[in-house]
Amino acid sequence: MSTSTSSSAQHNGPSHGRLTVLQGAALYVGAVLGTGVIALPALAAKIAGPASLLAWLALVVLSAPLAATFAALGARYPDAGGVATYARKAYGARASAIVGWCFYFAVPAGAPAGAMFAGAYVADALGGGEQTVFLTSAALLVIVTAANALGVTVSGRMQVVLSTLLVALLLTAVAASAPHANANNLRPFAPNGWFAVVPAAALLVWSFAGWEAITHLAGEFRRPARDLPLASAIAVVVVGTLYLAVALASVLVLGPSAGDAAAPLAELLVIGIGGDIRVLAAAAALLLTLGTMNAYFAGAAKLGAALGRDGALPAWLAAGTLAGDVPRRSLAVVSGLSALCMCAIAFAGVGPKPLVLMTTGSFVTVYALGCAAALRLLPRGTAAYRCAQCALVCVVALCLATGWFLLWPLVMSGCALLYLRLDRRRSNRAAVQCDVS
Repeated sequence: MSTSTSSSAQHNGPSHGRLTVLQGAALYVGAVLGTGVIALPALAAKIAGPASLLAWLALVVLSAPLAATFAALGARYPDAGGVATYARKAYGARASAIVGWCFYFAVPAGAPAGAMFAGAYVADALGGGEQTVFLTSAALLVIVTAANALGVTVSGRMQVVLSTLLVALLLTAVAASAPHANANNLRPFAPNGWFAVVPAAALLVWSFAGWEAITHLAGEFRRPARDLPLASAIAVVVVGTLYLAVALASVLVLGPSAGDAAAPLAELLVIGIGGDIRVLAAAAALLLTLGTMNAYFAGAAKLGAALGRDGALPAWLAAGTLAGDVPRRSLAVVSGLSALCMCAIAFAGVGPKPLVLMTTGSFVTVYALGCAAALRLLPRGTAAYRCAQCALVCVVALCLATGWFLLWPLVMSGCALLYLRLDRRRSNRAAVQCDVS
């Protein structure tokens, strides 16, 4: 089945998806509100001091057009291929394969990195060192795989619970620590100069990745044209509010020590209600990581099935493309590759940093091609089109900040094009043999 046929069928015909607006918003929140909220407020404060709040505010504002762009595309073309489908419609099969490979093979690299990040917090709280780190990582991998194998509805319900707990945790940290806020901690506002806001923003931009992940589940919504933009809008407000609240509380409550706090969120909880900072930090890390991994596994599994359907990956993966179906084969590949990456990191002893850098470089490439496709597919003059223009400018700046880490998506792009060429040769040889016989 071609992409256009599948997309059209889902867009014009009755939707068989079962995701609600609430579940979709929870998946968005889980995908975007990642582990960065645990440590990045402190790192940004260390770079720019209280002026880091301007970086947070700027990124909350700039993430809105990016989210709106992908939501508009998902509502217009609710297909499991997500950004790969938009690239196909705008620029053809090669662009689609590049986008698909960059996203699909980024998730097995990024998921273990996030899992190991949470595992390090658990090890700090319970002891056990590297063994605890990898046991925790493996447990997270098993949980998200099992949840998605049971279907996106089960995964969506789990995400609602996770997101509710996470929002409650963040609001509790902010509210409980609020009486300890001191406006004097805003002075001096820019101790390292105003230009320090720029590198702080470059660091924080990774906290806002994830708006593209749910496009692969657009067909799973009950009414994609209405539900997807609404879920995206809810998520933008929730994520932006929570990020700004935690960042502001970190500066006002922790003061000059905010830049040295390894786990500012946990420290806010300790100041507000007391408790063991290591246990609280571990709980926060587990909630954040589980929600992020769950959302990305759901999107990547659907994407793999779509790539198999469209010839960008082996056809064996194509099962599970339609709304309501579970792409278990694609999910097994994502889960298996994630386990392999985790084992490779364990044996190499280099830590999760290389996986993080490869993942972020891949996602920047996906954003760039997705926004470029939006300018061809969305009606000119509409609010969605203007959002795409603004988003593309922001993403180009992000590409410049990414630097040489774009080499990994370039490698993936080359592999995608090579696969298409080899597959075309196999198809031609099969056709010739058929004609001869």
